[in-house]
Amino acid sequence: MIFAEDGSTTAPAPYDEALTDRALVVAQAGTTEMAPDCLRVPLAFYRDPDVAAAERRTVHTTPLALVATSQISRTHDYVVRSVMGTSVLLSRDADGVAHAFLNYCRHRGAKPAEGCGNARRFVCPYHAWTYDSAGNLVGQPGAEGFDGMDRGEYGLVELPSEERHGFVWVVLTAGATIDVQSHLGTLDDEFGSWKYASYEYLTDREFGAEVNWKSALEAFAEGYHFPYVHRNSLVGQNTMANTGIHDAFGRHHRLGLALAWITTLDRDQPASRDPLSNMAVIYWIYPNLVVANSPVGVEIIDILPAGSPPTCAVRHGWMATQPATDDATRAGYADLYEAVHAAVRDEDFGMLPSCGEAIRHGQHDHMVIGRNEIGVQHVVRTFAAELAFELG
Repeated sequence: MIFAEDGSTTAPAPYDEALTDRALVVAQAGTTEMAPDCLRVPLAFYRDPDVAAAERRTVHTTPLALVATSQISRTHDYVVRSVMGTSVLLSRDADGVAHAFLNYCRHRGAKPAEGCGNARRFVCPYHAWTYDSAGNLVGQPGAEGFDGMDRGEYGLVELPSEERHGFVWVVLTAGATIDVQSHLGTLDDEFGSWKYASYEYLTDREFGAEVNWKSALEAFAEGYHFPYVHRNSLVGQNTMANTGIHDAFGRHHRLGLALAWITTLDRDQPASRDPLSNMAVIYWIYPNLVVANSPVGVEIIDILPAGSPPTCAVRHGWMATQPATDDATRAGYADLYEAVHAAVRDEDFGMLPSCGEAIRHGQHDHMVIGRNEIGVQHVVRTFAAELAFELG
C-alpha cells in the first residue's frame, strides 16, 4: 500500500474526523487499539480437512466480488476467472447488464471463453457451439443432428449475480439467491460511498502460495508485522507499525493503520484531518476480499482456498481513484502497482509459506493471537462462528 505524503485525497470520505482523532490518540501513545484478551487458535482450525470442506461450502453460498465494474465497463466486455477450480465467465450484454456464467459449453463442456476482452460471441473450441454476451446459445453447427432440442434451454448456466458498489458479486451456486446489501449489512452505506464504479481498473495478477487462505487473510488485518516484513519497502516507511484502530461491521471490518505523519497534526493546524490523509483504510469483506484504500488508488486482494487446506490462490489488483488522462500518469500508476505488488508477492507471501509449513508440520497445540492483533482476532472469530468451530 502506498500513500501520498502531501495529505491530498480524491476519494470520498465515508466517515468523519473522529476516526483520525482515534488514530492520533494511539499514535501519540505509541500503542494500538486492542482486544480484551489474547486468543488461542488450535492448529486444526487451519489444517483439518473437515474444516476445509466446510469453508468451501460456505464460500459457494456467499456473495463474492469477482470483478470490478470498471473491468467490464462497456457492453460486450468480459473477464474469465478461475474460482476454486470453477471457470466463471463475467460479461456485460448488449443492454449493459452484467452476468456471471459457468464457462462450460452445454454440449461437451469445453470452455467457450478465455482471458478477457470485448466480444459479442464466445465460440466453443470443440464443436463451435456459439454463445452471445447474454449467455444465449446462438450458433450450433450441424443443428440437424439435434432435432427436437430447444436451443433456448441450452444457454450457458447462469450464476446468481448483482452489480453493486463498483463490483460484480457472484454466488458460485446456480439457483441460489443473492442479496449484496444484506451481505454487507451495516457496512453497506459506507462501502458504497467510495463509489468504486468511477475508478479506473489498472491491472491484476494471480499467484498461489503454500499457506492456508485464512492465515493469508490475517496478514492484511494487522500492522504488527510491518517493521519486520516490510522494513525496506514503502509500506514499512509510510505506515506506523502496530498502530491503528479497528471497527467490526458484523462479519466484515474496517482497519485504520496510522500513517507516519499523523503525529504532526497537532503541530500543523492547516493539515487535513480527513482519515484517508492520515491512515490506510482497509476493509475485510467476508469471506475473501481485502480492499485497501489510499488517496490515489485502491488495492483489491482476493484470497481463496486452493487444493489442500494449507494452500491458497491470490489475486492482487489495483484501481486508480482518477482515470489516467495521459501516458505519464498511466506510467506512474503502473509504477505504483509494481511497488505494492512487490510488497504483497515478495514480502507478505515471501514470508507466509513458512507459516504454512508450521501449520502442516507443527506439533504445538495452538497459536496465540495478541490483544494488539484485534483485526486478526475478528477474522478468526468470524470464521469460527460461521464454521461452528470451537476455539477453546
